[in-house]
Amino acid sequence: MLRLRTSILTHLAIPSSSAYPCSSPCRLLSATAPPISPNPSSFAVEDYLVGTCGLTRPQALKASAKLSHLKSPSKPDAVLAFLAGLGLSGADAAAVVVKDPRLLCAKVDKTLAPVVAGLTGLGLSRSEIGRLVSLAPANSRCRSIVSKLDYYLPLFGSIDNLLRPLRRSNCLLRCNLDKVVKPNVAFLQECGLGACDIVKLCIPAERILTTNPEQVRAMVACAQRLGMPPGSGMFRYALQAVAFLTQEKITAKVEYLKNTFRWSDAEVALAVSRNPSVLRRSKESLQRKSDFLISVVGLEPAYISRISVFITFSLECRLRPRHYVVNFLKENGLLDRERSYYAFCRMTDKAFTDKYICPHKEAAPHLAKYYAAACRGELPAQ
Repeated sequence: MLRLRTSILTHLAIPSSSAYPCSSPCRLLSATAPPISPNPSSFAVEDYLVGTCGLTRPQALKASAKLSHLKSPSKPDAVLAFLAGLGLSGADAAAVVVKDPRLLCAKVDKTLAPVVAGLTGLGLSRSEIGRLVSLAPANSRCRSIVSKLDYYLPLFGSIDNLLRPLRRSNCLLRCNLDKVVKPNVAFLQECGLGACDIVKLCIPAERILTTNPEQVRAMVACAQRLGMPPGSGMFRYALQAVAFLTQEKITAKVEYLKNTFRWSDAEVALAVSRNPSVLRRSKESLQRKSDFLISVVGLEPAYISRISVFITFSLECRLRPRHYVVNFLKENGLLDRERSYYAFCRMTDKAFTDKYICPHKEAAPHLAKYYAAACRGELPAQ
């Protein structure tokens, strides 16, 4: 594999003025493809996948079932050379083959090179195309990927923003643009969301764009029932919170919030309107935070409903350690004035350390060590 890659990269030394080494597939193939085995019938796909592509034996066994028709290494060698030309390492190429073994059967001159030329025309660099191929090798064999990126790139604003959801799923590249994605985008824009809002909405939940348009309308209606109509500041957060949750699940979670935090109907409505993401918190997490905030810290349920962002803070890394630090400072007369619990919970870790830990190095030399241990879940004995 190393010898093959060395040979490939040697032949791919192309002047920097060339945008893509694979823009001339015929030259690339003639320069990099190893000679075809003199005895094609002796070509063993599984051994090739292990020895040349770098797959493990179990991976090769699984992938070879889709490549049983290959009779020589000429086409796979050309594809590997092509991937090397996009900047993919041997490990990257192996991962691509595991995801999509059939890529090794693709014709470089008629399939892969035209796709890369089209993506180059959209302004993508060689390394950006290589990253795209690594995440979506099967889609990279289809020329339709060019027209889809021609639509997605202006919407997402950059290839980096687009690649983030593609790391989880390729549904954006598989979905029908005209029948699904474009109608959903148009509807969300009618709801007052700009392109930037849509991207922020879909980077963590890209399926909102690729799901049935009628279901997206149902999600919007659900967000409205929570008191956040289209155009309101919290609408995007509400839509993200209720996405793909049934009305029954939302109703059950609202009831659980009421019981767990001892809220009235008005208080739970206020909490959800100010922080819709509480609807996606697990019951275990909600119960533990309720026990701590009400029973240990002593906060009133009404206060928590007004500042429901408390529920999104980490209990182990933020709420509990900071509570113990501030209590220690109070008990030892080291806190100059009373501050609300929210005031020090909202700070970044650096700001909290600078304000509540560092000034007391002499009076409490072990406080920093204890705070760090508490943040790791190792509560000190005292």
